[in-house]
Amino acid sequence: MTGLFDIVYHMRASRDRLSATEQKIADAILEDIAFAASASIDQLAVKAAVSIATISRFAKAVGCEDIRDLKLKLAQASAVGTRFLSEVPAVEESAFYTQICSDVESTLRANLARFVEEDFRAAAGLLNSARLIYIGGMGGGSTMLADEVQFRIARLGKAVTAYHDPVLLRMLAATLTEQDVLVLLSVTGVTPELLEVADIAREYGAQIIVFTAPHSPLAVKANILLPVMTEETDFIYKPSASRYGMLLAIDILATELALARKNESKELLRRVKFALDEYRGGDNRLPLGD
Repeated sequence: MTGLFDIVYHMRASRDRLSATEQKIADAILEDIAFAASASIDQLAVKAAVSIATISRFAKAVGCEDIRDLKLKLAQASAVGTRFLSEVPAVEESAFYTQICSDVESTLRANLARFVEEDFRAAAGLLNSARLIYIGGMGGGSTMLADEVQFRIARLGKAVTAYHDPVLLRMLAATLTEQDVLVLLSVTGVTPELLEVADIAREYGAQIIVFTAPHSPLAVKANILLPVMTEETDFIYKPSASRYGMLLAIDILATELALARKNESKELLRRVKFALDEYRGGDNRLPLGD
């Protein structure tokens, strides 16, 4: 059997049509996926109070080829992590507001502590001298923040465009030269498409700036790595705070770039402000196109 097979889903979905003894096995497994994945068949049979033969029938009843296949799929399910399988402690009403804010603050401080000023200046130098800049990001936060990089850099007068389609990114990476810069964003650093795009860009001599996890497969492909740390909590219902760490890195890089060409940046930002105020009105302290 190939492809995605979610054994937890299949056990839950098929429970009502299982026999009474097979239901006992399903309940025993779902009660503790990690145990079921690591236990011997004898141990699992004892826990469910059934025979080994019944477990063999159960494996086929939930879509597995045999007991060995069942164990393999349970191990895959267990690898997801207990925070997605066990009951999450109840949070007092509105208490998670404070928790979200605390996680954001913790993420910002953890990332700031690991940033190296010289890396950001070097990255700004590459952007400042680039003929053109491509930004690539895929997934939830990285897609949104790739566009954010484009917005920050474009108003400083640089030729920059963000892309999210993997095929288009491959095509564009093949057109890059030593004068160009590719900026890639990935919280995990393991997205296969971005790894391939980085290899193509490196083949043709482009400089690569990467926002990603240190020591990840994507990190080692960077000319300049801007590390993004993730510290996920067991409260799975809120969005990941990791994107705030990446946003902080983006803001620092954009500011370094603006300061690297200070006089030109000042004039361009003045023009942006003038054009916006003429268009929308408002007081002098409105955001500069944000």
